[in-house]
Amino acid sequence: MEKVITRINIKQQTTDFQYWQQQTPQKRLETLEQIRREYHQYKYNAQPRLQRVYRACFISHE
Repeated sequence: MEKVITRINIKQQTTDFQYWQQQTPQKRLETLEQIRREYHQYKYNAQPRLQRVYRACFISHE
């Protein structure tokens, strides 16, 4: 994700909603994923990983 900083007068500022409506769905998802990773790092101080799931299967031998 490329970081871009733009300075504008506060009176000329558009809303965040308008900005995100102009972005492609792919760009929105990429940004959301980046925010999720940063939050996970901040909250848990760990790299996000897949959760382990265990399932017990019982097979009857009739």
